[in-house]
Amino acid sequence: MSTFVGFGFGAIQGGLFLAEAYSSQSFSRLVVSEIDAELVNHVRRSGGTYFSNIAGSTRLSNIQVEGIEIYNPLVAEDREQLIDAIAEAQELCTALPSFKLYDVGEEASVAKLISEGLRRKIDSSKLPSCVIYAAENDSRAASRLQDACSSYLPDFQENRFVFSETVIAKMCSVVTDQERIQAEGLRPIVDGLNRAFLVEEFDQILIEEKVPNDFKRGFTQFVTKSELDPFAITKFLGHNAIHALLGYLAKEEGIDFMHDAGKRSDLMEWARNSFLKEAGIGLCHQYASVDDPLFTELGFQEHVDEALTRMVNPFLRDPVDRVTRDPVRKIGWDDRLLGSMRLACRAGVEPRLLAKGAGIALRYACEKNKWDSPEAGLEQVWKEVQCEEKNELQELIITNF
Repeated sequence: MSTFVGFGFGAIQGGLFLAEAYSSQSFSRLVVSEIDAELVNHVRRSGGTYFSNIAGSTRLSNIQVEGIEIYNPLVAEDREQLIDAIAEAQELCTALPSFKLYDVGEEASVAKLISEGLRRKIDSSKLPSCVIYAAENDSRAASRLQDACSSYLPDFQENRFVFSETVIAKMCSVVTDQERIQAEGLRPIVDGLNRAFLVEEFDQILIEEKVPNDFKRGFTQFVTKSELDPFAITKFLGHNAIHALLGYLAKEEGIDFMHDAGKRSDLMEWARNSFLKEAGIGLCHQYASVDDPLFTELGFQEHVDEALTRMVNPFLRDPVDRVTRDPVRKIGWDDRLLGSMRLACRAGVEPRLLAKGAGIALRYACEKNKWDSPEAGLEQVWKEVQCEEKNELQELIITNF
């Protein structure tokens, strides 16, 4: 039996990693670091027991996770307990809102905490090797985390410590609206706390195959890949891009929840065609040399049908406003909509369907930022971009403005 340590007690950590660690029965200790004092106190008062709501295809259910230890690194005594747990842990996972938070907070810095625990491992051969999963929504999260830790740990030992990328297509959220919690029958994380984890049942989580020497993984249910990058990009420029597109199409129609968009055959057909005939062609062209069924015509079609069904799961009650928030970011040159359009262009396809979503997003961005024209808006968003491709895509998006 071994120890698992998580950083950040949000929906990914609580609804996925801690829950899977608990159900695997591979770990004797489940430890989590969290700086929200209210959340820490509530979980402690519950005796380390919490609940997560699971949105299945036919019903909503919940699971109970027991025996977690939760510590606040802003408290000196808790911080020391965390470092002890990190030193004895075989598997760890960061699940923060952004990779930009890896090294903030001085003594509460996740990179610093991990490094101090790894230092103890280096100083004692009796302490185990470990894998550190990075579950932030970034294809380079693990390498960024390793870089942050290396600044504290110059004698980093790659044969003992592996920072592993992840691809998590599972949709997870923390519901804080008390009326919604009651109306949907959601079980709060702990009794008396107006927050609930809501995650979908889907569990195809991809992780990197590499592990340290003489290491046995506790998370046996995850799918390992020798190279994760094609799958991470496919999730971002495929699933995420089409999810945003469908969200903007729904917002344009005054639809409040994604499952209601699922009732509109015209919107779903638009999303499916853009997924298959634009995003999919671009991705399959880009990764034609990857030996995986996903990047075949039949394999990608199956992926599309499954992903679209999951996007409009009625038990998730995913708000359209959540999916379409931050339109400036979503039309960034390297972000989901433009990234997917660019891949389609490279494969010889004009991404007219994707451009519809980008055009709607641009309109909302212009309204929010009071930009004078769509041209001025795109100039603001793409101000560092200098290439011929820019003009072609700009014209296509403005046509759909």
